[in-house]
Amino acid sequence: MRHKFLSIILFFLVASGTGFCQTDTYHIGPRDVLTVSIYAGGVAQEKAAVTVSEHGKINVPFIGSIKADGLTLTELEGAIRTPLAQDYFVDPQVNVQVKEYHSIRFFISGAVKKPGRYEMTSVTNFLELVARAEGLLKDRGSIAYVLREIHGISTEEDVKKAIKTNATIKVDLTRLMDEGDLSHNIILVPGDIVYIPRADKLNQSIYKIYVEGEVKKPGVYDYKPGMTAMTACVLAGGFDKYAAISRVKIVRNEDGKQKVIKVNLEKVQDGRSPDFPVKPGDHIHIPETWL
Repeated sequence: MRHKFLSIILFFLVASGTGFCQTDTYHIGPRDVLTVSIYAGGVAQEKAAVTVSEHGKINVPFIGSIKADGLTLTELEGAIRTPLAQDYFVDPQVNVQVKEYHSIRFFISGAVKKPGRYEMTSVTNFLELVARAEGLLKDRGSIAYVLREIHGISTEEDVKKAIKTNATIKVDLTRLMDEGDLSHNIILVPGDIVYIPRADKLNQSIYKIYVEGEVKKPGVYDYKPGMTAMTACVLAGGFDKYAAISRVKIVRNEDGKQKVIKVNLEKVQDGRSPDFPVKPGDHIHIPETWL
């Protein structure tokens, strides 16, 4: 597994390159070092390296202190250009680039060799952060959680509590790590918190599908991305002789409330209706025919 993980990392780095393209997806943060260039009349008027303070401000030539924290490069260029055009130059041009990144920080915990807070020099992705944490442990689970725009996290216990009360982005580790599907290697946003549960700590029930009633092998089955009501029933051995497949019910928990969804698998079987996608934790009940 370790060799496969390293191969995936190497493949990704070769395919994507190690450079970082400065796009409007990056938001400036404290301690970043920026290069501000000001042009007017086709002539360079000033060029300066400025550091974003802990209060999020920079000192710009001619205009002084201005807020940079939280802005994209384009937004900051506009914020500088406006006062320059009002008081100093006709149609000034402003170019801002990041010289040094110091505000790109991530927190990773759970089944990695070196959990903790990491500062990166460029916008990164899931695999690169895992590599900085020296890889996954053997007992890692099949799902990783990513928390975004959550503050006040300093321990793994904080992360676990936050996952219960906040929306998360899920990374399918089976598809990414075991099958090499790099479409699951998501780009992280500065400040993201990554939690990778150990298999014995993961609440496996929420990654299962329950099939009961008139099927040959009622039971609990692993949820797979793209699974449908019909494929779940096929996984359970198919329908019994007296299964009422036109009256299938799917019981689903949403926002703490139970929801019952009626599905006509007879129409699905005959091609008259599209199959119904299921979600982790769904209970599929196939009733017995009335006849």
